[in-house]
Amino acid sequence: MAQTIFDTLNIAPLVAGKTPAETTVVAAMSGGVDSSVVAALLHRLGYRVIGITLQLWDYTPAQESGETKKFGTCCALDDVYDAQRVCQTIGIPHYVLNYESEFKDKVIDDFVDTYLSGATPIPCVRCNQRIKFDSLLDKAKQLGGDILVTGHYVRKVMGEGNLPEMHQGLSPEKDQSYYLFTTTPEQLTFSAFPLGDLTKAQTRELGKELGLHVHQKADSQDICFVPGGDYRKVVRKFAPHAEETGNFVDSTGKVLGQHNGIINFTVGQRRGLGLAFGEPMYVTAIRPDTREVVLGPKEELGVKTFMVKDATWLSKIPSRNTEVTVRVRAGHLGVAGEVEQLGDGRLQVHLFDPEEAISPGQAAVFYADKHMLGGGWIENPHAGKIKVEISAT
Repeated sequence: MAQTIFDTLNIAPLVAGKTPAETTVVAAMSGGVDSSVVAALLHRLGYRVIGITLQLWDYTPAQESGETKKFGTCCALDDVYDAQRVCQTIGIPHYVLNYESEFKDKVIDDFVDTYLSGATPIPCVRCNQRIKFDSLLDKAKQLGGDILVTGHYVRKVMGEGNLPEMHQGLSPEKDQSYYLFTTTPEQLTFSAFPLGDLTKAQTRELGKELGLHVHQKADSQDICFVPGGDYRKVVRKFAPHAEETGNFVDSTGKVLGQHNGIINFTVGQRRGLGLAFGEPMYVTAIRPDTREVVLGPKEELGVKTFMVKDATWLSKIPSRNTEVTVRVRAGHLGVAGEVEQLGDGRLQVHLFDPEEAISPGQAAVFYADKHMLGGGWIENPHAGKIKVEISAT
């Protein structure tokens, strides 16, 4: 008989001192292939598995009249249905928790406010930080779970002093450690990530072998509450007066033209400026207090020193003279640098070589080789934001 993906797996016991039959696993299920495979795989390995899905955002025609139903996002009603069907297929209990109100308050409002502050948000990190891990961990414990498992492509490694560390997933193109830098030591201790040593292709093959209808389901491409990628529409919806005109200026303050609102721009942007120049021009800074968008040639994008706020650490904080790898956006391979602690969660990051398009609102995440140490939020050096009321609708 031909060897299958399942036969090649070597998953260590998820809880020390307990066999699979003695271990209750709570699986966070988004309705996608990754989390579905995790639940089905552990069930087949003999664990007592309970599925939990958070309903965070229902994108339907009733919400956006005149638009068609949007599939392929995360945690909407279609995905809840897929998670339920997977649980029925493998024969495990499934719970759905409605967190739409909390999601609006803690993720969408932050998304809007960040754009108003001239920065570029990462709502998936905020969702992991403020909704998913806190809520799922609490619910897992209420259900008598011994451990919480997710479909993230990261690895949990026992390090010095037998303390857990988060490492990058084995497959670089799927590694999700950047999005999980806000994970706390308590959350990491109570969590496991069975897909960390697999590629996406192996996960899909395993899903097919396990008989899951979602094994070929497309990956989520859009932010769940930003259908079609039009984030400006979301900002306008919750802050109708946010789009006010201002000036394009160069680094000396010379006015180059007028723009239609700072929410339409992000640091590093070249296309869509609406102006013609004799050379390529990029957004190098956004000044929300004066509504100025600063433009300059590519060489003005390079940054060697920048500030970070609200830093959190999963492992030992690196000293000033310790070299780390710094990733400044999702998909970034990272550059060498050092971190200087300023107190109150603020850092000054010193890169050894200039890096382009370091955008406020994105995360700076720090690594020692594959080991994710922690991270924080890149500050906008131009303080202030547009003073508008965020609508509750």
